Amino acid sequence: MNYTENYKGIKIDVQAPQVDLPEGLQLQIRKAIDKISRFTENINAVDLYFNVSGKGKTAERILGMRVGIPGPDVYSEERGKDRWNTMLRSVTDKNIRQLQKDK
Repeated sequence: MNYTENYKGIKIDVQAPQVDLPEGLQLQIRKAIDKISRFTENINAVDLYFNVSGKGKTAERILGMRVGIPGPDVYSEERGKDRWNTMLRSVTDKNIRQLQKDK
């Protein structure tokens, strides 16, 4: 599942080549962008990468998020067996910490 959308002037690009994402995840992505927007004014784009490495019980989920801002972009990644929503909250918080550090 891959899709691109424009949300409040921010280009969202979701790439999930081998993953079927749950229905409510698009709303969670928008909430994550709203949360990040409180810490920086100029977000140009948000790229999300969903992938699964391995098979069966050894499968590991990988979620990466790049926030495109003026200057160097911020990127964080989470690996594990958690649900996508939990991992999305984690990478959102990691990116916020990076934005706060760069202020």
